[in-house]
Amino acid sequence: MDAAHYIRRHHRHTLGHKQCASVVVRHIKAPVDIVWSLVRRFDEPQKYKPFVSRCTMHGEIINIGSVREVNVKSGLPATTSTERLELLDDKEHILGIKIVGGDHRLKNYSSILTVHPEVSEGRSGTLVVESFVVDIPDGNTMEETCYFVRALINCNLKSLSDVSERMAICPPGSGMKRS
Repeated sequence: MDAAHYIRRHHRHTLGHKQCASVVVRHIKAPVDIVWSLVRRFDEPQKYKPFVSRCTMHGEIINIGSVREVNVKSGLPATTSTERLELLDDKEHILGIKIVGGDHRLKNYSSILTVHPEVSEGRSGTLVVESFVVDIPDGNTMEETCYFVRALINCNLKSLSDVSERMAICPPGSGMKRS
């Protein structure tokens, strides 16, 4: 199946007044189980998100409604983000989050990230689709806001690709040295 099918099936957002939405798609040359093992860890986004320096969970168990406090590395127009887990489906490989607070301009942000198996060049690969909706901050246009958020997601998905592909080549516990 193609990305359009998954977008229609899983990535529906209700767009409010002064909001923008978009979708980012990435093909990863690693099996879906490796990619999902990173994505589903709501408590450890720093494993693949390059702008996250630290994550602290509010509560111990990761369930729908769990909240995390994310510290953002310097250089971005933010220092913290408070995020709630809205959806975690291990069967369908769907993760949904909503930003509920923090020191940043992404108000009423929510995203859905889905992970789908695919075959690329005769090998197991993964199609990752991430969609979002967010308020357009005062002083910004829809185009500027969507461009900024898509750029952040593209950086995160590039890093997810790099980490997943390294794990596929040298799985943890294999004794192989990672560079």
